[in-house]
Amino acid sequence: MKITATGAGGFAGLSQHLEVDTDTSPAGPALEAALASSGFFTSSENFSPPIGADLGHWTITADDGRRRHSLSFIETGGPPWQNLLDLIRSAA
Repeated sequence: MKITATGAGGFAGLSQHLEVDTDTSPAGPALEAALASSGFFTSSENFSPPIGADLGHWTITADDGRRRHSLSFIETGGPPWQNLLDLIRSAA
């Protein structure tokens, strides 16, 4: 499975792009389990554009070859998406 996370905003206004292939990453099984337990592929959650440039926002996309799904959220939005982002950061 290919997982990407793209973020922008925050106090410094930086953008980030992270990529993880769960087939080759040691963290792959944990990431796939986190996606499954969070309901990622069935979530329709997407944020409204944040008010204030200092709010970081992220889009996570997962593609397992059969399905592709993306969701967007404001950083520090809490579990489960923030936890998933933390896992992606540690694996990338």
